[in-house]
Amino acid sequence: MLVLGVETSCDETALAIVEDGRKVHANKVLSQIAKHKDWGGVIPELASRLHLEAINDLMAELFKDCDYQIEDIDAIAVSSGPGLVGSLMVGANFAKVLAWIYGKDLIEVNHLHGHVCANFIDSDLEPPLLCMLASGGHTQIIEMQSYTKMNILAETVDDAAGEAFDKVARLMGLPYPGGPHLDKLASSCEAEVPAEYKFPVAMPKSLNFSFSGLKTAVLRVKEKIGDEVWERDKVVIAKSFQQTVAQTFYRKTLAASEETGITKIVLAGGVSANSAVRAIFHDKFGGEGFELVVPSLKYCTDNAAMVASAGYFKRSDTSEFSFEVYSRVKTASVSK
Repeated sequence: MLVLGVETSCDETALAIVEDGRKVHANKVLSQIAKHKDWGGVIPELASRLHLEAINDLMAELFKDCDYQIEDIDAIAVSSGPGLVGSLMVGANFAKVLAWIYGKDLIEVNHLHGHVCANFIDSDLEPPLLCMLASGGHTQIIEMQSYTKMNILAETVDDAAGEAFDKVARLMGLPYPGGPHLDKLASSCEAEVPAEYKFPVAMPKSLNFSFSGLKTAVLRVKEKIGDEVWERDKVVIAKSFQQTVAQTFYRKTLAASEETGITKIVLAGGVSANSAVRAIFHDKFGGEGFELVVPSLKYCTDNAAMVASAGYFKRSDTSEFSFEVYSRVKTASVSK
């Protein structure tokens, strides 16, 4: 079964063709970072206009890269949320028109379900599993009971991890998007983190996350040591911050594993591309007693291959053309 995936939830216009949820035949992602970087973040109105300008040409390029035509596609899957409403509307309307003209099944996909399903691409992974999902807008631990039935076991009570990365990166004078630049800076530090720069891992009684305090702790260090010392030591401070986030992910995921008895662990979302996060998960969950799967780096950030994969696994749940896009998670389940 061939599924055309459509992804426009934020600042990447993306299309992909995926067979049976696992084999990618074509994958195109057009990033808008260069258009938004001068503003230090995504401008929603600009993002939706850029999606509208790019999506038709991107589809033409997609089909040039493979041996298929639109007539060969069995279904069209599209992100309906969460995300920027204006951007999501571009992708949703594009998918609806294609499905209507060519008589294809239309499958509405939760964007977060797509991130989880990125782990099925080029793998034989099967549920049940636990997913540590971290992106710019969401930080969650998801229990995936089947390909479409999922429960959110934990989420952030304040800043998402990606937001914390961006805000700390801004404190350090790093360009947008902050996460990858902070990772590069932290990874360049070979020194051990001294005691005065070590940050505590916030462990509320529940599985939920909290990163607001960590972000504030970095700010307090900057205020305490002054600009000159800050500039000298921000490399090691970046390393400490990144290690603290990675430790938080690991400890929470381990607690969720002990609570549920599930030992199959996956990562998902843009922050899962972070080198410290991947390193600690490989170290702690890559050995005996656990099974770890991490998506390829190109499938960590927003892409349409993950949406097409999720669409395949939801193939029995075709959508009405009247479905609406939404900005935030609506229920405790991410399968709808």
